[in-house]
Amino acid sequence: MNPINATAGAGPGSTQVPYAKRWPALFVLLAAWFMNLLDVSIMNVALPSLQAGLQASDSAIQWVLEIYILTYALCLLPFGRLGDIVGRKGMFATGVGVFTAASVLCGAAPSADALIAARGLQGLGAAMMSPQVMAIAQTMFPPKDRARAFPLFGLTAGLAAISGPLASGLLLHANFFDLGWRLIFLVNLPIGLLTIAAALVLVPRSPQHEGLRNDWLGIGLAGAAILCLIFPLVEGRTHGWPLWCFLAMAAFAPLLVAFVAWQRFLARRGGSALLPVYLMSNRDYLIGAGAILVYCAALQGFFVIFAIFLQVGLQFTPLQAGLATAPFPVGVLAATIVSGRIASLKAKILGGALLLVGAFGALPLIVENGGGHVGSQGFAVPLFLGGLGAGMCIASLFQTVMRTVPLKDAGSGSGAVQVIQQVGGALGVALVSAIFFSQVGPRESLGTHVQDAFRRSFNHTSLFFVGAFLVVAASALALKIAGPGAAFMPAPAPQEPRP
Repeated sequence: MNPINATAGAGPGSTQVPYAKRWPALFVLLAAWFMNLLDVSIMNVALPSLQAGLQASDSAIQWVLEIYILTYALCLLPFGRLGDIVGRKGMFATGVGVFTAASVLCGAAPSADALIAARGLQGLGAAMMSPQVMAIAQTMFPPKDRARAFPLFGLTAGLAAISGPLASGLLLHANFFDLGWRLIFLVNLPIGLLTIAAALVLVPRSPQHEGLRNDWLGIGLAGAAILCLIFPLVEGRTHGWPLWCFLAMAAFAPLLVAFVAWQRFLARRGGSALLPVYLMSNRDYLIGAGAILVYCAALQGFFVIFAIFLQVGLQFTPLQAGLATAPFPVGVLAATIVSGRIASLKAKILGGALLLVGAFGALPLIVENGGGHVGSQGFAVPLFLGGLGAGMCIASLFQTVMRTVPLKDAGSGSGAVQVIQQVGGALGVALVSAIFFSQVGPRESLGTHVQDAFRRSFNHTSLFFVGAFLVVAASALALKIAGPGAAFMPAPAPQEPRP
């Protein structure tokens, strides 16, 4: 199979020979994309059943979520760059294989500790696979074909997001072979095997860049900074917020400064920096990256506690909870149609953020007025509007931050943005869980008042979501962009957040 012929570092107007089998190969990439996003959306609804099945503590369940995010975030940059160096096809196929094998281990996990370990391996596989998906798609299609190809990422993400909650509820309700929550992981096995087989035949080899190198010191500094921020937020509440938690969080800033200084040093010496240093001086990139971090912190934190709130605070079944959250991904899918009618990226970011503010401000009012008797249809309108706003906002934010990344840095550029997304998600899960469960208190001491405590805690925590999306709206006003602009990379498709 001949490798793709593409001009490294070329912009949208450059000469690029299209790959002959680009459309079948795109559907192979979309299958992996679908599997990853399905695993995201299918898990949220299953959290209470998973916790009951493994008799796991709140802290253990939080680590089931966090270990995936942390592994994924820590490994995205090095594997994104490694794909640029050694070839993206091999890295993609290996990542799909690791992800599929880890999914089987998750489904067979006998304890919470085993599940946490398997989830970490699953995050590793996702980090190997995800940066290659967009980088390969970028190099297969010449600029004139990308307008037809890349909207399929949004469509696939929308279908996965819609399918996930409903599939989770149906699988838990049917309980095939008495497997319960384990089916949500085992469903990845046939998808993964078929994707690997098709990838070996259809996905092309990409150009290698042997002059690039992975920056292992940068990886260590970035990993230490992320761990110092996230680990104490997860464990602090369990241990009563000891001094080491605050010392670890205080170490985050100097480690981040050291990482940036090292990247600049490498750039001056002509070394292969982990993060292209020119991105650190781009105003719109920095503002957009900060907005992505806040957006993901709020949205991913919300879906973790919302699934628990519905099934504990309102006594929904898993199937009812899946139906209740379904309007959100429907709104995300609708956003792919609405966004095409609005030319300005800035207007889409601002409008989407304000829709999210209104939607998440309405949810506690619905809960308060309905008491313990809100049906799944009661959340339909605000969640649909929230999904519409989320789809408009995040796609435009990604396009804003990725518009200046050249093709030769496609893997590391994609990985860098996804790291920001995952760090935001990990931070959001930790912060929102700390706020939510500190309001609830120990379940065993609540007795018959557990439902009231969960409803009250959800309403208080909603203030965090509203405030976060106001910050995103303010960041849109600070951006200099006004028009659609041309992007070297496709904007990652809007998606239901990763727990």
